[in-house]
Amino acid sequence: MSMTVQVLEPEGILDSSKAERFRQTVNDLPGEAEVLLLDLKDVTFIDSSGLGILVVILKQLRTAGRRLCICSINDQVKMLFELTSMNQVFEVFDDRDAFEAEVLSQSGSLS
Repeated sequence: MSMTVQVLEPEGILDSSKAERFRQTVNDLPGEAEVLLLDLKDVTFIDSSGLGILVVILKQLRTAGRRLCICSINDQVKMLFELTSMNQVFEVFDDRDAFEAEVLSQSGSLS
């Protein structure tokens, strides 16, 4: 069985001014992949609105039988996830290598 993964690499700040546009970007992605990987290496800040949109995206993907994985979060995002216990909700990996080692070892491929 081959697992397909879509990778999205947002940049900058994910706040109330960009949250809805980000959700729409995710909604516009083709829905064939079983896993959506958000590589947040270039995201410098997430506020409560951005976090809320990530939760909405997670729920949408789960409803569709898909997974959301997140990698490469900075210290601010890590602190936000820990303070809100979202690190218990999201599948978070240190970096893309850690994601690939754990998730793609289940016979997946990046797309």
